[in-house]
Amino acid sequence: MDSIKQGANYVQEKVQQATSGTSKEANKQVAKDSNAPVGTRTSAAKDALGDKLDEQKHNAKGEAHKQQM
Repeated sequence: MDSIKQGANYVQEKVQQATSGTSKEANKQVAKDSNAPVGTRTSAAKDALGDKLDEQKHNAKGEAHKQQM
């Protein structure tokens, strides 16, 4: 039973990792857009950094759940 729970947690973390990765890439594109206002670009760059940290966090948690299966 615990193995099933760990498997579900692993899948959940991988989905969240993918979502963070997609958001990170979108924010990187906004940050690179020279037509966007400076404030928007700065905010997007900050958000991309946060998304990268979230992506790494979810990857680490997912791997921990995978090891416990």
